[in-house]
Amino acid sequence: MKKTMKKAGMLAAALALTTAIVPSSVVAQEEDTFKIGVVAFLSGPVAGPFGIPSRNAAEIVIDAINEGTLPAPYDTAGLGGLMIERVIVDENSKQKNADFIRLVERGEVDAVVGYASSGSCKSIAPEAEKLETLTIFATCGTPQIFEEIVTDPQYLFRTSSHATMDNVAAARYVAETMSDLATMGGINQNYAWGQDSWRDFSLSIAALSDGVEDAGAQFPKIFAGQYGSEISALLNAQPSVVHSSFWGGDLEALIIQGSGRGLFERSQMVLTSADTAIPRLGAQIPDGTIIGARGFHGPYAPDNALANWFKQAYFDRFGVEPVSPAYQMAQSVLAIKAAADASGSSDPAAIRDALANLTFESVSGEVKMALSNGHQAITPTAYGTYQFDQATGKGTMVNVVTYGAECVNPPEGVGSVEWIEGGFEGAQCE
Repeated sequence: MKKTMKKAGMLAAALALTTAIVPSSVVAQEEDTFKIGVVAFLSGPVAGPFGIPSRNAAEIVIDAINEGTLPAPYDTAGLGGLMIERVIVDENSKQKNADFIRLVERGEVDAVVGYASSGSCKSIAPEAEKLETLTIFATCGTPQIFEEIVTDPQYLFRTSSHATMDNVAAARYVAETMSDLATMGGINQNYAWGQDSWRDFSLSIAALSDGVEDAGAQFPKIFAGQYGSEISALLNAQPSVVHSSFWGGDLEALIIQGSGRGLFERSQMVLTSADTAIPRLGAQIPDGTIIGARGFHGPYAPDNALANWFKQAYFDRFGVEPVSPAYQMAQSVLAIKAAADASGSSDPAAIRDALANLTFESVSGEVKMALSNGHQAITPTAYGTYQFDQATGKGTMVNVVTYGAECVNPPEGVGSVEWIEGGFEGAQCE
């Protein structure tokens, strides 16, 4: 490993690198540890629905790894004999690259996990390779990361499926459940995540359903907060279905503003990343809304020992159930544990080698590192229709359809657009 001892003064200096980097309240105190930088939105409009759950999940899983209290197959303490020490970093920074560089060069981390925004990931991806640092993107979804930006990754991984999965599955669900599908519209944030999401959804609808007309897509600025003009445009166009990949605070604003003006009544709404809104908005989400969680997360989590442990441990500590960004962060930390166990080592180089092409169990089910030379994950996913239960005061998902990983993710070596426009060649759908 690149470090041998950690003196108290060195640790204090590393934790004071920048105001965006804050020490965890619970860290391992071993003389030599495996140090992980955990990056999540701790401030700003997506901190509540996205960033805080991510940070919370990292704390729970890292603590359990150190204590050896995870269910099998992760029921051994530490990583190759080392305890994990963590440094928490706020993704809501105007100096994301500088923060990453300082974290690696002065913080001396062995690995970095996290990042929710596709904009952040586009910026950080080349830095991870340049600084030769094991980096695992937990949440961000743009396919551009490995299809355009880092095409031969060595140090960079992503342990969640990219956005093509979300939008191909959404299109399949719409095509299977809407008999009156004639036109489609969209409202997506004007950056890589929103643009790629609409592209893949609209192309998939065109490939699955003949004669569906494009009624127009709206692309407001990310974190704009007010969507009156875009909602008016969609109300005037009256598309059969409206697609949105909004997330965080933007998602909640769209639900409140759109439902208040009747958008959810006039068009079938499809929200690809919306499970985070269920515990926060509840009855404010109109019944009948189609909701995705970017995998088997949140309401779609599997019923097994690992998933049930995570859900209960999260609730016991924080008093709420985990949502998709929490599951995704947990998944990224477990990827390191799985690779360390597979290699029998805490050496980051050995972990990298073991993680490439690895299939491992997570709190959201099976993860296959199957694309981009084994550095990009594919997972199954699910969609369902929202229904609020007045008796329990909770939102539930009904008419749930699951899609296997090989059904909604492109095969190795094939770009997302090429795969969709080619009619999903090689897709394995039951």
